Amino acid sequence: MTEFASPLAIVARYAIMVDVGYIYAAAAELVFDARSRREYRVNADKLIRALSEHAADKLRGELLRVYWYDAAKDRVPTIDQRVIAQMPCVKLRLGNLNARGQQKGVDAQIRADMEALARHRAITDAVLVAGDEDMVPAVEAAQAYGVRVHLWGVEPPYGTNQAERLVWESDTVDVLDAGFLKPYFTKHELAVPEHVRPDAVAAHATPSPAQLFGDRHAPRGRIIAPGTAMATATRLGPDRDRVEEAGEHVAQKWILTRGRDNIRDLLPGPILPPVIDKELLVEAEKQLGQSLRPYQEAREWLRDAFWERVHREFGIGTGKLRK
Repeated sequence: MTEFASPLAIVARYAIMVDVGYIYAAAAELVFDARSRREYRVNADKLIRALSEHAADKLRGELLRVYWYDAAKDRVPTIDQRVIAQMPCVKLRLGNLNARGQQKGVDAQIRADMEALARHRAITDAVLVAGDEDMVPAVEAAQAYGVRVHLWGVEPPYGTNQAERLVWESDTVDVLDAGFLKPYFTKHELAVPEHVRPDAVAAHATPSPAQLFGDRHAPRGRIIAPGTAMATATRLGPDRDRVEEAGEHVAQKWILTRGRDNIRDLLPGPILPPVIDKELLVEAEKQLGQSLRPYQEAREWLRDAFWERVHREFGIGTGKLRK
């Protein structure tokens, strides 16, 4: 009797496709009860790694890449998005962010990519992190080419945050709970000037939409003299944690785009060449959405954070720069 060798096993390969608008909004609501993206920050690179590790635990096979679908004004990437685009095996896809803060074109990009990967047999499985019913045609198209679609959603605080039909059409469904997501989300706390009386703060604890969004270009951190109208007291200055995060992100961008040799030319610091110092300021202001030029102390925070990140990258001890 002739023995036949068993056929070669099909090697599984999967892609992770993340609707960033969905996962950010749903996770922020779950963890902080936040409604606006301006209320929190996300450690996106660590979140991407966590999603990749979770997929490796759930699926047998090889990760093709992570597709990260976000939006930006005029499709010009932010500093955070540029850092993500430099990550290995991560593909940044950008839709447009309109004046009302709504992302446009993201759903179509997800559908096009999922169908193309399935049609060209580039993947056997797709992990989809999304909630919109508009994803159903993409799921059906991928399945028609033999791809298994695994839908991941964020645990809803109540009700549901995914379309029922999308859940029905997917091959498997998984839930990312608060314990999984919380380490990667940080809430922005609203600072209060020390000279403002507690009773006055209580009276203005809930600023109006006009106070929050009416003048995006005005500096938010001017020190207010006693007796100044309370209406201006709600416009606060640069938040130190946000400024330092911006400094670290600009440094990370420098390391990724300019190369280690160029960064080494700046060491040991702490003086930055004027051209680089100006670039640091401009990039940080873009990320923060406000000018730091009236705030000399904030500019020092920015420089210190830049150097702290550079020194940490090269293993040079600096101690704690925060004063």
